[in-house]
Amino acid sequence: MCQALTRAHVGRAFAIAVIVAVSPGVLALEGAPAAIPTMTLPQALAYARERQPSIKSALAEYEARRAEARVPRAQWLPQIGSTVQYYVGTANNTTASYVNVPEMDIPRIGGSPSRTTGTAGWSPSASSIAGIGVGQEVYDFGRISAQISVADAFAAMAKANADAVALDVALGVEESFHSVLAAKAIIDATEDALKRARTHRDYAQAGVKSGLRPPIFLTRAQADVSALQVRLIQAQSGLEAARAGLAASMGSDQLQVDAVSTAADLSAAPAFAEALQTAARRNPEIVAAMAKLDAQHAAVRAVTRELLPNLVASASLTGRAGGADASGNPTPPSPFGDGWLPDVQNWDVGLILQWNLFDATVLARRSAAKAREEAARANLDLAKVNVSLATERAYIDLDAALKALPGLQTAVDAAKANQAQADARFKAGLGTIIELADAEALLTNTELELAVGQFTVARTRAVLGRVMSASLGGAKNR
Repeated sequence: MCQALTRAHVGRAFAIAVIVAVSPGVLALEGAPAAIPTMTLPQALAYARERQPSIKSALAEYEARRAEARVPRAQWLPQIGSTVQYYVGTANNTTASYVNVPEMDIPRIGGSPSRTTGTAGWSPSASSIAGIGVGQEVYDFGRISAQISVADAFAAMAKANADAVALDVALGVEESFHSVLAAKAIIDATEDALKRARTHRDYAQAGVKSGLRPPIFLTRAQADVSALQVRLIQAQSGLEAARAGLAASMGSDQLQVDAVSTAADLSAAPAFAEALQTAARRNPEIVAAMAKLDAQHAAVRAVTRELLPNLVASASLTGRAGGADASGNPTPPSPFGDGWLPDVQNWDVGLILQWNLFDATVLARRSAAKAREEAARANLDLAKVNVSLATERAYIDLDAALKALPGLQTAVDAAKANQAQADARFKAGLGTIIELADAEALLTNTELELAVGQFTVARTRAVLGRVMSASLGGAKNR
């Protein structure tokens, strides 16, 4: 969601900045602070890493997965439980009645006479028991380790997803940052053009007053000035939108954030083979898909291990008593407390082997886990193809933008020379206002195209860095 938000801000901001069908002043922010905070690109990226809610959410999910990964490891720790029970009921074939509880193991001890005739078997007797027990996993036949592998793989997947979110946020910040710089360049070009247009208008006005120029020279010059004034208002609105987009991409509580101008990074992209290898190794989408495949593979092993034995150690210390007659002694003395006081002590230590020999539910779960594993493998293959295509597209876009930039600069230089010649001819009375207007339009357009070209280089470099999960910016920007 954050990625879509930041890219939408960038798209709107830069579209307005290049003056594409936007009304004057439409994005002027009422109540905006007089002093707009200004940041360098490293500062903006650092701020976003600390404050962007989407990054915080992804990191919180990662921490939750790490906490969950500690759950299966806790099975290796001893379990201690206790119970206290009082019962009143018949006592046929039992000395003390009690209920087995999961907190501790209570072994069966002793016996009582079986009363099956007359009404004696219906006479109630008291029973009591109090004890504490300890259970310890001895050998799990790989069950716990498989569960740990599943939890660790899901934690790794959450980490990769958090990295992907951080990269998306960084890409949005970089795009927004460079859109602010591009908007400033557009304003500079428009202001220069407006300044020249006003000078030409003054020359035309003086020429018309002196009778050396026809009135059309002045009306055309005034029209150029008015058009450029509108363009300047639109460009200023575009700058406000770009600053607002930068603030939103950073997660800032400010309405707008300004960008410090930096020298353009014109360094060449890495070799295409290197870009593909780096993306295949570090791209978080691939890393997350691999972690998911590992998790599903571990899940298959974990379910399979449920069919293997489990060996645990058990120890308990109990006190118990029953009010029923002891076996083999038809006239015993009355027990102390008549079974209400657990004064007969017992202790035990033992090993328990548990084995689930056949369970159709476990087999069905294993089949489902295998199907999920195949789906995760297909998802990994798809992620590799998508990343490869995205890397190739970003590489081609950056290469084309870098190749186009020298031509754009040459066009600006030629347009400046052409404008200087047209200006000299106009001032000397040899050129027309149409010739001068054409030269001014050519210069303004080439300067705008150069600004767009520089923005495209910065944006495509950031996109390629996002796909590769590597920094491609030069030292000037980092």
